[in-house]
Amino acid sequence: MYNERENAAAIIDAVMARPHPMDVLVIDDGSPDGTAAIVKKKMAEYPGCVNIIEREGKQGLGTAYITGFKRALADGYEYIFEMDADFSHNPDDLMALYDACANKGADVAIGSRYITGVNVVNWPMGRVLMSYYASKYVRIVTGMKIRDTTAGFVCYRRRVLQTLELDKIRFKGYAFQIEMKFTAYKCGFKIVEVPIIFVNRVLGTSKMNSGIFGEAVFGVIKLKTSSWFRKYPKPVES
Repeated sequence: MYNERENAAAIIDAVMARPHPMDVLVIDDGSPDGTAAIVKKKMAEYPGCVNIIEREGKQGLGTAYITGFKRALADGYEYIFEMDADFSHNPDDLMALYDACANKGADVAIGSRYITGVNVVNWPMGRVLMSYYASKYVRIVTGMKIRDTTAGFVCYRRRVLQTLELDKIRFKGYAFQIEMKFTAYKCGFKIVEVPIIFVNRVLGTSKMNSGIFGEAVFGVIKLKTSSWFRKYPKPVES
């Protein structure tokens, strides 16, 4: 979370209301709007189930998730999710991603906007086209058979994150999502897409900018060329 005071309490409540018990870890990069204080109130409301890692300054989406993944591994979680805090990702869909990994053999389950067409609500058409064709571009360059390569709503089985050599994940912005999927793909993990409807945030401000998108466009080429010279680790046994 970064400056998510409008959404912080509500998204935590929504996740905690799922039929399967879940815990929440918030990574907050020094939000000046008081996001961390709101999360700490929820920690008191859900003792032991809601936690926060506070970092100084904006260090990037990718490093935030890596920090969270490492904490989840250290704490022994078997299924680890990443999701946005602004309700673009519907907490109701968490169970479908969990089911794909826990019961249907997937190692990585992606909440996909594009597996059954274009399921995006309230985005400007220009951004829809940019996102859709960015994913198509990534498929062409990398060879992955994934339609929503930039998706940020994902469930990982523990062994995936144990295998991926998280300290070697280099991208911090939009391209982070691509790099994680590409690395899992190169390691031989089973990746599936679960259809979701993505709804543009109602409250708060989007963190997307042209620099983040540019990193993804040029980063994909670097990912592909680097893969020719890298030996990817074999999956850790579950």
